[in-house]
Amino acid sequence: MAQGKSDPNYKVAAENRRARFDYAIEDDLECGIVLEGSEVKSLRAGGANIAESYAHVDNGELWLINSYIAPYDQAKSFKHEERRPRKLLVSRKELSNLWNATQRKGMTLVPLVLYFNHRGRAKLKIGIAKGKKLHDKRDTSAKRDWNRQKQRLLKERG
Repeated sequence: MAQGKSDPNYKVAAENRRARFDYAIEDDLECGIVLEGSEVKSLRAGGANIAESYAHVDNGELWLINSYIAPYDQAKSFKHEERRPRKLLVSRKELSNLWNATQRKGMTLVPLVLYFNHRGRAKLKIGIAKGKKLHDKRDTSAKRDWNRQKQRLLKERG
């Protein structure tokens, strides 16, 4: 996935930067997303937010809940709902693994990145995560600060 600069089709539409701070990501999974035409145009223009959204397994299907895709102004009669549930596309085996993780192990499905892959298809990277407690968040913050300080010291002293 780290093809960013070399591939002209690869483009990040939305990123959930807070997810790695609030959750301990155990594993991640790339899945397709079912979109309407005006939603794709709006995503290409950069009008999306997945920060408050989550994924949910319901009746044998995977859904993205509470994601925001801005309305596309040029779509006159074919406008879309901004916060509608959007179906995610995964294989049956992956779907059963996700269901087991959420129902039996108490994990959460957190969207990490919404992007267009090298073929120009919209994809969503979902993290299988466990929520962090407040002290875990403090530890993460302290480690990040220490690593930043360590890099500065190494840079200064050569």
